[in-house]
Amino acid sequence: MKEFMFLFRGGDEIWHTKSPEEQQKHMQHWQQWIGEIAEQGKFVSGERLHSNGNTVVDQGKNVIDRPLTEGKELVGGYLRIKAVSLEEATEMAKGCPGFDWDASGVEVREVWPEH
Repeated sequence: MKEFMFLFRGGDEIWHTKSPEEQQKHMQHWQQWIGEIAEQGKFVSGERLHSNGNTVVDQGKNVIDRPLTEGKELVGGYLRIKAVSLEEATEMAKGCPGFDWDASGVEVREVWPEH
């Protein structure tokens, strides 16, 4: 089985407009979706990311104190999963709860093997 990375883009700007109850319900939806992947033995790891960060550019000579992207395209988190193929991983990504809160997309990428 191969490993794939889901990169979740956008949707974080909506978080602060929701009530604590709505936030909790949304997080439960995420936990359920990830739990279903884990029950299949296909969950590897994952984390939510802070929106602030640095970008190193110009061959390491300069640092910009933000990610080089618009808010709606900002990577807000990731999952590493196992799947037989890119097609299977893509089907799994279609269930992402972030789409309920205007996520702009889930990028699905195969992880290079450790050989």
